This record gives sequence, C-alpha cells and structure tokens, in this order.
Amino acid sequence: MRELMLGNAAVARGLYEAGCSVVSSYPGTPSTEITEEAAKFNEIYCEWAPNEKVALEVAFGACLAGKRAFCGMKHVGLNVAADPLYTMSYTGVNGGLVIGVADDAGMHSSQNEQDSRHHAIASKVPMLEPADSSEALEFTKLAYELSEQFDTPVLLKMCTRVSHSQSVVEPGERVMPPTVPYQKQITKYVMMPAMAKQRHPIVEDRTRKLTEWAETAAINRVEMGGTEMGIITSSTSYQYVKEVFGDSVSVLKLGMANPLPVKLIRDFASKVKRLVVVEELDPIIENHCRAMGLTVSGKDVLPMIGEFSQNLVAKCLGRAVPCGTALEDVIPNRPPVMCAGCPHRGLFYALSKNKCIVLGDIGCYTLGAAAPLSAMEMTLCMGASISATHGFNKALGAESEGKTVAVIGDSTFMHSGMTGLANIAYNQSNSTTIILDNSITGMTGHQQNPTTGYNIKGEPAGKIDLEALCRAMGIERVRVVDPYDLSACDLVLKEELAAEEPSVIISRRPCVLLKYVKHEKPLKVVSDKCHGCKVCMKIGCPAISMRSGKAVVDATQCVGCGVCEQMCAFDAFECKEG
Repeated sequence: MRELMLGNAAVARGLYEAGCSVVSSYPGTPSTEITEEAAKFNEIYCEWAPNEKVALEVAFGACLAGKRAFCGMKHVGLNVAADPLYTMSYTGVNGGLVIGVADDAGMHSSQNEQDSRHHAIASKVPMLEPADSSEALEFTKLAYELSEQFDTPVLLKMCTRVSHSQSVVEPGERVMPPTVPYQKQITKYVMMPAMAKQRHPIVEDRTRKLTEWAETAAINRVEMGGTEMGIITSSTSYQYVKEVFGDSVSVLKLGMANPLPVKLIRDFASKVKRLVVVEELDPIIENHCRAMGLTVSGKDVLPMIGEFSQNLVAKCLGRAVPCGTALEDVIPNRPPVMCAGCPHRGLFYALSKNKCIVLGDIGCYTLGAAAPLSAMEMTLCMGASISATHGFNKALGAESEGKTVAVIGDSTFMHSGMTGLANIAYNQSNSTTIILDNSITGMTGHQQNPTTGYNIKGEPAGKIDLEALCRAMGIERVRVVDPYDLSACDLVLKEELAAEEPSVIISRRPCVLLKYVKHEKPLKVVSDKCHGCKVCMKIGCPAISMRSGKAVVDATQCVGCGVCEQMCAFDAFECKEG
C-alpha cells in the first residue's frame, strides 16, 4: 500500500526492508529522524552513541560480524567520523555497511554548509543521492547491495529538503539476508602500513569498477525532452529543474554522486546544444564535466552559496518564475531565542553581569550569544570550547584566567568535551569549564545521551556521573549550581574564576520542555511597583515585554522560574493566583 512518508522515515523503512540489524548514530539535524524512526522497528537494534566516530566504529564492528549495519549523522558529523571512514574504505566490509549523511545547504541549523560529496571523493567511497522519499527507501536497499557486491562502505547523502519533505513510497517486506560468517583476515582488516599498501590498489580498482557500474545504472537516468538545453542534476535540485522546465529540456538525473559516469555524460552532452549543471553548493559534477573537456555552464550562472529553490533556478536560467507571489505585508523577523524558563538563561546572565569572556559550543545554549545577553564570543565545533579556553589562557596567562570560561552542554561534553578537559587537567591551565546539564540533548529534539540514564527507547541505561567523571579526570574543584538561583551562580562563578587551579561548574536543571518537568505558576507584574527600568529585559525572556512603559508577563509562556523576580529591585514580580 502506497503512503506518504518523510524522507528520513523512508531511509529507516529502507533499513528495515534491507534486513539491517544494527544502527548506531549521533543526533544531528537534518539526519536525526532516520535513527528515531529505525528504533520503532523491534527487529533493529538502535542506539545513540556519544559521537559520530564511535557510532561509525560500532556500525563497522557489526558489519565485521557479518550483519548489515547503519550509521547516521549530519554533514559536520562526518568530519568527526572521517578517521574511521577513510581507513574503512581500505578494509572493506563483511556484512553491508551504509553511512547516512544529511547536508544542510542554507545552514538552517548548522555552523557551516560543507558539501559531503568531497568526503566521498577523498575517501574513495561510493555515494548515492536520493531526490525524494521513494528513492530514499530504494537507494538505502541498493546501498547494501553495492556495499556487499563491491566490498565497501556506501555513503547515502540526504539533504534538508529531502530529509524533511514527504512524498509517496511503496513499502515492501523485510528481507533478512543470511549472516556473513566472520573470518580472520589480518591482511584485510589490520591496517598497518604493510597491509594498507596492499589494500590501496584494491580501492582504486574498486573505483574503476564502480564507475563502469555507474555508466548503465538505472539510478543515473536520461529524460529526453527539448534539446536546446540539457541539464545534469541530482538530489533536490532535480525536483526544482523538473518543476521549472518540465519536458521542455532534457535532463540527466544522477543518483550516484561518486564515482560519476563518463560515457553516460558525454553521450548526453552530445545530444543537446547547451549543457548546464544544476547542483547545490560546490561544483562537483560541473568540475567533472570540465575535466572531461566539455563546455558547461554551472556556477557561472548559479550560486555556490545557500539552498536552491524553484524560483532561483528559474531566475538564473532565464525562465519565468513558476510559482509563488510576494506577500503585501512585511513579515517581522523572528530570531531564535532561548525558551521562557530555559535553565541556561540565569547562568548566562551571571556571565554577562561579570563581564566574562565566554568561549562556547554547539547546542541550544549557543543562543547565549544573542542580544540582549550577548554572553558568548566563540562557537567553532563540538568540544572546541574547552580546548580553546585552555589555549586562550595558556597564551594570555593571568590576564585572561580570572575572567574566561568554557561553556558546553552535557551531551556535547560527552561527545567531544572530555578530551579537552583531560588536556586542561594534564597540562594544568587555570581554566574554568561550565557544563550546562539540562538532562537531555536539547537542540536536536530531546534525544537521550550517556548522562541521562536512559537509552534511545527511554529504557533505563548506564548513566555517567559528571561530577565523578570530572574528578576522575584530575579536576579537584567541581561545583554544582542551580541556574535559577542567581546569587548562587554569581557566587560560585566568582569563586571558581578566582581559584588558581582548573575547575568545573555544573549548571544543573532539566530542560523546561521535558514532559516530566513541573512548572511553577506564572508570574505577573504589579504595575504600581514597576519603575520601567527594563532590568528584567536584560535576560531576553520571551515571556517578558514592555507595554506603556511597564513590564508585562505573558502568562501563556511564563513557567514561574523566578529569574526575573530575583533581578527586580522593586519586588514588582509576584506569583499569579489561580
């Protein structure tokens, strides 16, 4: 029976139908739902790993044991997993191994918009690139066939629009392949130099064979139409091209992003007067065509930055805009903001009040950089806050040690923060690290992590004790503070910055959006007591606004955290009755 399905859910369905046995991932938008949906199938063991490198190594271990395995991540997560990936290309697989990576053109929720096709080319690993949910399901199953046929891990490249849009799919039955017996093969799986030298020629030969396969593969298809223009495209760009041009142009739709065919492209080019490549981000296909000696348009007319759309493709290629009308009214900007009652707000207020230099990390708390708090000055990648703080303090010494902190979330600390803290303990910089423990992985939608005590299904699991862990790593000063208590935050922050040794502050309070968190009654402002000083506006709480010179609380948003109440010198905030 056909059904409408999210692209990520279709990948999960493909994992189920292909007989995948083990899934290990780290959550990251826009890839997260693949693993969440896969976890709904009891036949598949699923887990959240501490980071993408660990997740890929787990999946490799499962494939080594002879089972089909999967690992999912977003594009920057593939950077973390690159170490095992590049050598895994040499070892090959036993059971099939598929690695899902979701790119984020337009940077809807990412710190860069890198193109994951570069990783496929550099690691010499085949990559498939579906353009809708139906292909996401079918390409996932095909990826396992290719993995086992060509003895290679296979990358499955999604993107925000394919991951988070819905289209029609035809679900099938689960087909469980036999377990491939594990055999001891030292020359294949032990990548010390002597063995690696023997494996590299195998990788190059595999690429040649995959290129031959790509020449006639059904996933690389020609749709002949008008011959004035021929467009080579892939992924979601294919959908834009078809909506703009229909059958008025000829299209070569590539489902395999690496390796790219040669003869197929050359034959297609010979049938059209003008050759154009429509691809988001970097000119991978375009450069391939140029290397073949073809005359082609691409980034000379289309942007290399940002996400494409039907209107953009039409405008750049000289067609009338196919759809959409401008709204008469200007829609006001709605920048992201920490939720009302967010436990991070009080801690960031204390940092701002004390004029700290705050080196931050990846998570909801990155919003601490936004006005009016403006309490974060650097965000680079997972875990960089701690390592960078160590380097910052080593460079400036006493000049910075008493006012510089690293801020990192509990999940991010488990992902990549521990090694940075180990470096501080080992090389003894006088650095203060603040772990924002909100008892969940918040930014990607409330996934569990090793500090929460629950697994991906919400079942009891091993729980990391952050205080004990930090002490075991050599940090003797470990403090826990409630971020709703402003005076405690201020006191602890001052004391730890003044200490002449490494220290850790754990700011602990559950995310206000967790279902089990019980909210206090909302606050209200006694208008006669409010002096309109706007001190309460300094925390950027979306529940507080000014009206006629007085502070006003939106009772539908307020959770009664009391942070604003502690800030007010005139006792204008009080508990709303009822």
